Amino acid sequence: MKKITIKLSKEQRVSLQHLITTGTGAARKIMHAHILLKADSSEQGPDWSDTEIQAALGVGKATIWRVRQRFVDHGLDDALNRRPQPERPDKRILDGEKEAHLIALTCGEKPDGEGRWSLRLLAQRLVKVGEVDAVSHETVRHVLKKTNSSPGSKSSGVSLLKPMRSLSLAWKMCWPSMSGLTTRSILRSAWMK
Repeated sequence: MKKITIKLSKEQRVSLQHLITTGTGAARKIMHAHILLKADSSEQGPDWSDTEIQAALGVGKATIWRVRQRFVDHGLDDALNRRPQPERPDKRILDGEKEAHLIALTCGEKPDGEGRWSLRLLAQRLVKVGEVDAVSHETVRHVLKKTNSSPGSKSSGVSLLKPMRSLSLAWKMCWPSMSGLTTRSILRSAWMK
């Protein structure tokens, strides 16, 4: 990799030093600011080599080269900030159809000998029925977390909990007898009922 020379303007140096001293940015952004300041070959800059920067900051030479390259090609903001990553639908283990099967499995009969579905049991069942070759319980958790299904809602087909009896009548009846008590004792007696 050929060394790329960068020269920072006075405004850019001040901006980078402010970012480092405040420390409010992302760690990656602050590290890239350090790299740019150390690699600066202007009159005010130290003009360190990649080896010196690597030893001082503990980053790889490829990272230092990429930060220099992005600064030269696209400017300061691109060198500091992370680029948005593209969607990779081909890398997804569970696509829409397999997610639907997972949700249907979750809402169906519970496994034999188990009180409920666990994430690991769901992952094992997906492999067993041939939906996927292998899947982690964490992948199952992410899929179930992003769904809006609620195990207690009427639309999911799961039986609802029995409604509780209202306590408002009992509260109204005991309120007049407590009129002289402090707020703390009112709360204590309400919890004791």
